[in-house]
Amino acid sequence: MDVVALTEDLVAIPSHRGPDSDESAAGAFVADWLREHTEAAVEHDHHGNVIARKGAGGQSLALVGHHDVVPPDESQVEDTGAYLFDRRDGRLYGRGTADMKGSLAAAMLTFATADPADGELVFASFAGEEQGGEGCRAAIEDGFETDYAVVVEGSTGYSAPGVTDVAVAHKGRRGSTIVAEGEAAHASEVDAGENAIYRATDAVDVVRALEFPTAEVLGHELQGSVAVTEIDGGSAWNVVPEHCDATVDERTVPGERAPLERVEDIAGVSWRVDQDLPPMACGDADFADAVLAAAAGAQDADPEHVVKPHATDAGWLAAAGTDCVVVGAAEPGEAHTATESVSLDVLERCRRIYDGVVTEWLG
Repeated sequence: MDVVALTEDLVAIPSHRGPDSDESAAGAFVADWLREHTEAAVEHDHHGNVIARKGAGGQSLALVGHHDVVPPDESQVEDTGAYLFDRRDGRLYGRGTADMKGSLAAAMLTFATADPADGELVFASFAGEEQGGEGCRAAIEDGFETDYAVVVEGSTGYSAPGVTDVAVAHKGRRGSTIVAEGEAAHASEVDAGENAIYRATDAVDVVRALEFPTAEVLGHELQGSVAVTEIDGGSAWNVVPEHCDATVDERTVPGERAPLERVEDIAGVSWRVDQDLPPMACGDADFADAVLAAAAGAQDADPEHVVKPHATDAGWLAAAGTDCVVVGAAEPGEAHTATESVSLDVLERCRRIYDGVVTEWLG
């Protein structure tokens, strides 16, 4: 089967989380396909993850993706509930084409045909990536580990349009909430209360004064960011507010975090972390160079080592000790949209890249 046809099969399967839907059918399809087309040991675990292994001894290399997607736009769904897809103008359109069933299909085909001579080749398709990496985290807790991983999220179009690059690092995201408590009073008697909004805005001033953290990965500088993105407080126009929340979005870099805990120096203010998706940094330059060589050999352009601005499952794997890079077909802005699509040529290219990485790294 070619990569585009397999992508279409995957895309047609609804795999978003909702009241009456999840990614279990897509996971079952991936597991059944691997059992039919390989002699590998295939596990479809109770978390919804699909993990397959072949080869033995030496170092281990994983091709890592996910089979869940974000909820589709209504234009991407048939009346039957199946997802729509459409080939036109050299692209495949539909929910999940870019993020990331196209690259997942390429990884499945590479795994099926690979014959590693020196080491173990692992295929992993995780559930719940769009839910903060639920499946990947569960797999790690259950003992999943590999020495190296190619995570097949998008890396195309970073150094130049249409070029499939190799991401050696990406930022993480820490989402948190500043909670300010005060004492309610009638607004005509402001001194009788403690204004929670004032305390929250004092905390916002602390956040605004923080320097953004930075890090360097294989010669590439990453700069994080911190921004207050929402504020919610007050109950009526004539009441001194007793409660106010402010949401903080922090893009984290390897090894550094903004000292947001400083807001708790303000009376009545506390701070809680709601989500913490880790950044990723590849620590093995030889591996990063080998993947770059495979990417260069699969296309006429000159790919580069690049940095992605957002988190992937590579962050969880890296935190668990795996050296990761990110290589995939999606281009910036393609995923999570009503017009999501992927280049057919780039899907074929990614299949060649993954073949080349396995040959280069496992013989």
